[in-house]
Amino acid sequence: MLEIFIPILMSVIVDGGLYREEDFMLHSLFPEALIANRNRFVLIVGALMVFVACLSMVCGLLSARCAAVASQGFARNLRSDLLEKIQSFSFSNIDRFSTPSLITRGTTDVNTVRNAMHQLLRTLSRSPIMLIMATVMAFAIAPRLALFFLLAIPLLAGVLAILMKIGQPRFRKMLQKTDAMNRAVQENLVSSRVVKAYVRGDYESERFRDTAEELRRATLSSSRLFTLTGPIQMLIMWGCTILILLFGGREIIFEKTGLLTGELVSIVSYATQAVNSLTMLTWLIMSMSRAQASLVRINEVLDETPDIAAGSCAEAVADGSVDFEDVCFSYSKSPDKLAIKHISFHIGAGETIGIIGGTGEGKSTLVNLIPRFYDTFSGTVRVGGRDVKDYTLEVLRDSVSMVLQNGTLFSGTIADNLRWGKPDATAAEMREACAVACADEFIDRFPEGYETVLEQNAANLSGGQRQRLRIARAVIKQPKILILDDSTSAVDMSTDEHIRRALRTALQGTTKIIIAQRIASIMSCDRILVLDEGRLSDIGTHEELMARSHIYREVYHSQMREEAGVHGEG
Repeated sequence: MLEIFIPILMSVIVDGGLYREEDFMLHSLFPEALIANRNRFVLIVGALMVFVACLSMVCGLLSARCAAVASQGFARNLRSDLLEKIQSFSFSNIDRFSTPSLITRGTTDVNTVRNAMHQLLRTLSRSPIMLIMATVMAFAIAPRLALFFLLAIPLLAGVLAILMKIGQPRFRKMLQKTDAMNRAVQENLVSSRVVKAYVRGDYESERFRDTAEELRRATLSSSRLFTLTGPIQMLIMWGCTILILLFGGREIIFEKTGLLTGELVSIVSYATQAVNSLTMLTWLIMSMSRAQASLVRINEVLDETPDIAAGSCAEAVADGSVDFEDVCFSYSKSPDKLAIKHISFHIGAGETIGIIGGTGEGKSTLVNLIPRFYDTFSGTVRVGGRDVKDYTLEVLRDSVSMVLQNGTLFSGTIADNLRWGKPDATAAEMREACAVACADEFIDRFPEGYETVLEQNAANLSGGQRQRLRIARAVIKQPKILILDDSTSAVDMSTDEHIRRALRTALQGTTKIIIAQRIASIMSCDRILVLDEGRLSDIGTHEELMARSHIYREVYHSQMREEAGVHGEG
């Protein structure tokens, strides 16, 4: 409203202070004594213009601050909602989107929406009011001249509609290329040691350059639409200005229709304001068009239904017993592509169970069904005598500790990582857990001990040290069920045996499920499950399986021959 008032004051200065026109509105606005003194009149009205302009600037700054605070808060809340939603996903939900894509949606897409919202808050109220008021004022002064920029509105709107139609698929393509680039960056950073080991740095660099080049082309393709709006706006604005000055000047000089010089100046200003407001709306709609592609991707995450729905039972798991009743599982949810096929068995609370089988036979898939990282395709999994689907996910997973072969250690101290298993763990409990996992022997050699800071992915630890620290983190939790998924593959046989003996002593009431490639790691288990092509081939003690399972016997003799060969060479 203040900016609308400025052209009126400009008209008053021109007509009343510079050209001294007699027929103008200033007599109704200012006293005759002030009008009579030209210099004083120009200074006072000019000072009033400066004051109005400064006040307008203050309002603009307040508007910018409010929009920034609101849009940043919106982005913070949106990121929090996205992360909360992603944390509710099962592994299959995450696999459906891919990790790099989820990262892009939580960063690039949220920023795009935030920028659009910032413009929306500043423009959606300001520009329409400015456009309407400028048009009304222009028509009040000279209706015929105001028609020129009024005709520009549908022209600009038509161009905008065309640009939006072209832009939508380009924006979507750009975001897909951003996903691909993030995927390439993630693979290179996570696998940097493998890249260096195979001397494939040049190959990866070239592959990344290709990905970055595709993103550059997609970004330029979409950005060209934004660059077109500037020239189009300038063409329309200056075209309107030329036409208004041409016909308005003709009326003042030749036709003497009563149009004053100051009024012509104010009409030009109103035309500029109207076209600028329309252009700001154009930019806003273009920005919203770009944000729409990001909003669709964000809403895909927010609208995704987690495959795993938490149960309502909040009672603690009674014990560590595990039952599989005719369980089938498929990653593709197809009965023709089952990874686990009709498996049934019972594990008593406190038992130590070994699982062995070839690569891809379903060992890890089987144990992932216990804490409900995936849900069964058919059949029932019971923990503590109750269907796992009845428990809340927090209760179920709080009773299970799982140690993966390539699990994650987080940046921070060793103590921080151990407290993931038990947030209120004391120093004595941490030392006890690390003694079980044989981690105390290398921790004590560090000058900082348990306060030693781990680098990203614990790069300052060896593979065996990382595995032992992950076992200690699981042990400190004192779970009902402990699952070791090939988690001692990087430690020597002596340490492996020490860990197994310590686990039997330290976690006597805990059910322990050990997946291993080495039969020596599970020979002493109460029972051993043998998997073959996703089916339970046999179950029994080491002696029983040696007597009746040819698969188990073949693996055993093969490993014994390999060990004998190694010792013979030694």
